[in-house]
Amino acid sequence: MLKDAEIPKEVALPPPLQPATPHDPYVGFIAGIFSGITKLFVGHPFDTVKVRLQTSPPEQFKGPLDCLLQTTRKEGFRALYKGATPPLIGWMAMDSVQLGSLHNYRRLMKTYVFTEWEKLPPIGHAISGIFAGWTVSFVAAPIEQVKARLQVQYDASTKLYTGPINCAATLVRESGITGLYRGLFSTMVFRSYFFFLWGSYDIMTTWAKENTQLSTPAINFWAGGLSAQIFWTLAYPSDVVKQTIMTDDVKNPKFKHWIDAARHVYNTRGSKGFFRGFVPSSIRAFPANASALAMFELVFRMWG
Repeated sequence: MLKDAEIPKEVALPPPLQPATPHDPYVGFIAGIFSGITKLFVGHPFDTVKVRLQTSPPEQFKGPLDCLLQTTRKEGFRALYKGATPPLIGWMAMDSVQLGSLHNYRRLMKTYVFTEWEKLPPIGHAISGIFAGWTVSFVAAPIEQVKARLQVQYDASTKLYTGPINCAATLVRESGITGLYRGLFSTMVFRSYFFFLWGSYDIMTTWAKENTQLSTPAINFWAGGLSAQIFWTLAYPSDVVKQTIMTDDVKNPKFKHWIDAARHVYNTRGSKGFFRGFVPSSIRAFPANASALAMFELVFRMWG
């Protein structure tokens, strides 16, 4: 028989491993709603000036300031928020889908592609951005088309629609449900540049955390604004083409393909035409996106 001293003591087993970062698949969608609301109120006036410059004859406005002054003088300050109802609902929906899907694509990338990395690298964030951009395009295309068509109504002679619902109904009546999705491909081309937005955002936030004493909200704000500037600088020509397609005549469209609209921009305005309206877009990009991403990260942290 074994002596008491020889009886082995019970070995304490280690506790089961817990996931390092629990994943809530819905938190990004909820945080994205608040991001969209913030982006609309900060950025829509700039967007109205941008769209008018992109789609108007070259002689109509001398530049962004002239467009702003003409718009407010002839139509009042509220004209800067023309077409705001679709994006108010639309930005909530678009940012919810974009940021919610981005959150989940990031997790998929980390789980199945970058499995050996301690954290998802910038290229993983960039690729996730492309997928999120393509996903949200199916929500964004009809919303942005309605918004653009309302924004280019200057007066009674150019007014074709009484509001967003009437605009959407007219497009469906004249072209079927596909009429709402005219410009889907151009929307996906434009949002493919999210590769640069989310890749640079990750690089900037990581650098700022390691090399500055800024608070987390301040880091999110500055990284969001600067990465948005990079995105818009690279993506802007494709946005001009997208707006040209989305404001084309419904019954007798001039452009059957993306390349047709791109050629039209070049043939009528030259290479500078691809950057017409860039100044208000660039001015808008920083405050609108910086505020929106700071809000997104704040709600994300609070909810998560």
